[in-house]
Amino acid sequence: MPQTRSNAFDQTVSNANLWVNDVARALGTEDHRFAYRALRAWLHALRDRLTVEASAKFTAQLPEVLRGVFYEGWEPTRVPSKFGPDGYVVRFSHEAAVPADQVGATAAAVSRALGDHLSPGLLAQTLAQLPAALRELVLGAASHPVEVPEQKTARRSPTVDSLEQRVQDLETTVADLSEAVNVLSRGLEQRPGLEPDEQRAARAARLAHEIPIATER
Repeated sequence: MPQTRSNAFDQTVSNANLWVNDVARALGTEDHRFAYRALRAWLHALRDRLTVEASAKFTAQLPEVLRGVFYEGWEPTRVPSKFGPDGYVVRFSHEAAVPADQVGATAAAVSRALGDHLSPGLLAQTLAQLPAALRELVLGAASHPVEVPEQKTARRSPTVDSLEQRVQDLETTVADLSEAVNVLSRGLEQRPGLEPDEQRAARAARLAHEIPIATER
């Protein structure tokens, strides 16, 4: 049974990857992370503009993984949200991390890729519920090439550096505490009938004193 579950999960992930691969091909890129971002932005923007019933009908044909992506963060009591083309551009641009002037071409490429996987007419039927201007944007002038954003190395903020330093300090503190406890334990261990080792006992006492000091760092 566990193996069967694993195979089923592998299959649904594989199906989702096929969709992402086709989106990447439609976008003319080998950057599958960008393709996934674009697909996710497309799904979320459409979802927020549809009724609950329309979303349920559309997602019935999505792979389970992408169905989960579709409903990620969904608030059914707030749909449909009445945004137009400008609102769509803002949403899509932010989530896909593409310039606003690239939203139309990017969304249209995603639409083409999804249309190849959905039942004939389902995409057109779903998009027919959008205002004409918005539907035009989503299906758009796909002849314009999509400019794939360059991958940039994120600049490290002082907050991140400060957090990492605090983690390193904490790890050092934990190591000090462990050493103190270990030596303290060894220093207090004595065989019956033997005099205590003064040096070991003294070191144990000193480290025992340092335990509360280490916790205050």
